[in-house]
Amino acid sequence: MNSRKVRLTIGLALVVLLLAGCGGTRAEPTVTPIPTFTLSLANKQILMVIQERFNESEYGKPRAMLEKRGAVITVAAPSSDVVKSYTGGKRVRPDVLLSDVRAADYDAIVFVGGMPYDPDDPEMHRVAQEAVATGKLLAGICNGVITLAKAGVLEGKRATSLSYHPASELEKAGAILADAPVERDGLIITGNGPEASTQFAEAIVAALEE
Repeated sequence: MNSRKVRLTIGLALVVLLLAGCGGTRAEPTVTPIPTFTLSLANKQILMVIQERFNESEYGKPRAMLEKRGAVITVAAPSSDVVKSYTGGKRVRPDVLLSDVRAADYDAIVFVGGMPYDPDDPEMHRVAQEAVATGKLLAGICNGVITLAKAGVLEGKRATSLSYHPASELEKAGAILADAPVERDGLIITGNGPEASTQFAEAIVAALEE
């Protein structure tokens, strides 16, 4: 076979292959799915109440989990100044003054703990009481549970005791002590400390999804 015939044969073979590729079944590129979260809490309004020297885990983990599911987070504090965590590594500028908060504007109120912590703030007590009066989900973790107790909203409610705080504070408030890291009684959720932050967040999400 001369060189011209060889070139012609090769050319025809290439045409056949190209036509087969255009007209036949083509393999689709492999796409790695990107993990997504169901926006089950889209437009839910969540208020997180913090104080100076708040706990980073108790604030950060619930916030991240709630936001991934579409919730809108508002942070309240007694002052409009930047609030620092007790390690100093996290700084948060509040969105609203605690004195301006009305619990009826939110779907859930979350009291974040810290150290040291003032559980006797009258505005915190007012917000907790309004949450109960208006049928909102109310949650507290670590020393935030003591705020709920002193606000008088734990009477007759199951609540977890803090791992390093006298249980008598809850007993004096009429709470029924529980040993679980996180306890839910109706619309009230309590967590016993930083180690329970993820489970605490999951309980809030589950309650809001109902």
